[in-house]
Amino acid sequence: MRYFQDTGILMIYGMFSILYVDVDYQFVFGFLCGVILVCCGYFIEKWQVRTAAGVFFTAAALALLDFPYSIPVVLYIFLRDHQYIPAVMSVLLEMYYFIHAGEFVLLFLCLGAFGGLLAVLLEKRTEQFEYMEDWFKRSQDDSRERNFLLSEKNKALLEKQDYALYAATLRERNRIAREIHDNVGHVLSRSILLVGAMKTINKEAAMQPLIENLDNSLNSAMDSIRNSVHDLHDEAMNLQEAVQNLVSEFKFCPVELCYDMGQDLPKEIKYCFISITKEALSNVMKHSNASRVVLMMREHPALYQLCIEDNGTVSGRVSSQSTTSGIGLVNMQERVRTLNGTFQTMNDRGFKIFVTIPKEW
Repeated sequence: MRYFQDTGILMIYGMFSILYVDVDYQFVFGFLCGVILVCCGYFIEKWQVRTAAGVFFTAAALALLDFPYSIPVVLYIFLRDHQYIPAVMSVLLEMYYFIHAGEFVLLFLCLGAFGGLLAVLLEKRTEQFEYMEDWFKRSQDDSRERNFLLSEKNKALLEKQDYALYAATLRERNRIAREIHDNVGHVLSRSILLVGAMKTINKEAAMQPLIENLDNSLNSAMDSIRNSVHDLHDEAMNLQEAVQNLVSEFKFCPVELCYDMGQDLPKEIKYCFISITKEALSNVMKHSNASRVVLMMREHPALYQLCIEDNGTVSGRVSSQSTTSGIGLVNMQERVRTLNGTFQTMNDRGFKIFVTIPKEW
């Protein structure tokens, strides 16, 4: 936009020459050629073409059509492209024309010098403005990028803190489950054995109902503690850590793990995915010549997804039938079916297991 402002000012300045020259077809044609040159200087991307157009216009203005009053525009375009030699030549040619113009030599020289100086000042001002504008935009971009990186780091830090808190909660649940099992469970087991011994050696009929009630109460407490311990242990299982342990222990070929699951997962999903992963990795070692395995676990808004894929060839498998109807695959299908999920296998390019389980099973 500033380019057109500057060149417009220079074109208007050149129009003042009508006070001293005749307005004929050459003057009008020269003015239109100046407008075309201004448009070429803006829309043509190659500076070589712009320089050639400026040189041609200067030569035509001084030698053919006698309209040197748009030379400041040419000077502006040369300075904008940092073509200083053509710029100096255009100024010298303009001065030569004005010296040999006849009358008003001094006036024309002053007007030409002022037009050249105006072109230089406008170009330097625009160049400085564009530099500051570019610096400002880069500063804004850098600021946005830094803010984005900081927000990403803060997000990652919060996720890491949440995961650390989640892992600490699971470890505490495991500790409580072990203490209940090792301490309270053993005490109740010893008490049940003692009550059983009392029932055996008891000879008084009046004590028998009391001992029976005590035995039932202790067995009921033992069942409650056992269920509580099992529930705590099941809820304390970390699916991500369990899968990472399976992958780290798998030495047959590299495994690429993509895990994108939430933290609060149902225990049925955890055991299902862990069992399928174990069986799938075992099948890769037994029945495949794969050199790479891709394991993906992902949680969607409405379902859980598990995908296990290897790049083994069909000819490299022990039996193509065993890869589609083996006992391990049947067990996988049964586990998925109990959760109302879908189980699919494909062996056109390697072997792929695709499992989806709805969240509301």
